[in-house]
Parts: sequence; structure tokens; C-alpha cells
Amino acid sequence: MSVGDPGTIRVSYAHRLRGLAGSGFVAMLVAMVATTLAAALAHAAGVDFEVPDGGETIPLPGFGVVTGIFSIVGFVIAAALLRWSARPTERFVQTAVSLTAISLIPPFLVGAHPATTAALLGLHLVAATVVIPTLAQRLRTRTG
Repeated sequence: MSVGDPGTIRVSYAHRLRGLAGSGFVAMLVAMVATTLAAALAHAAGVDFEVPDGGETIPLPGFGVVTGIFSIVGFVIAAALLRWSARPTERFVQTAVSLTAISLIPPFLVGAHPATTAALLGLHLVAATVVIPTLAQRLRTRTG
């Protein structure tokens, strides 16, 4: 196969995608554990995680579940950029940081206690701090 052969591109993409998936899976698990532990610590410190809209309290396992779901969304974005972008790392970081910034808005809108709002903001940043650099580093790796 020559360098310009589409078969080479597919193999390289498939190889890099597998590496991205493995790293993304580990990052997702670490982020899920980290956010759940941080939420448990915040709860032990007196944060109630009660959201006035509906009066519900966010259950502790819910933090890990939501972190896992949005980590998968991040992986899908990274995989798409790996396939279709000439600069996947830069585009991923721009997109992920923008989405993280947008995700910081809802905690202010639900009318929760300031401690709950602060904890929710911190939990968003904990997950982002784990997942974004891991996926960005894997996108940066040329050999997969």
C-alpha cells in the first residue's frame, strides 16, 4: 500500500480509534469515581444537593451516571474529530472547554442553596479535568 492509499488511512484511523476508546473508557471510569467521591465528601460536609425545582435531592450514584453519559458524549465528539478534522486535538479542546463552560450555567438557574451550586460547579470541573486532557492527549498521539 502506498501512503496515499485509502486502506492505510482506514487502518490508521481504526488503530487510533481503538486507542482513543481505551483511554476514553479509563478516563470515564476515573471521572465517574472522582465525581462520586467528591459528591460524597461534599455531602458529608453538609451539602444537601437538593434542587428546588421539584424538591428532589440528587442521589449519590446519579453523579457517576451523568458523568459517564457525558464522558461518552465527549468520546463521540473526539472520535468524530479524529476522523474528519485536520486538527482534532485543537478542535476537541475548543469544543470540550466551550461545552464545559456552558454546563456551568444550569447550577445557577435551578435556585439551589449556594453550597449545592458551588458543589455542582466543582463536580463539573472535576469531571472535565479528568476527561478532557486524557482524550486530548490521545488525539495528539500520532502513532495511536
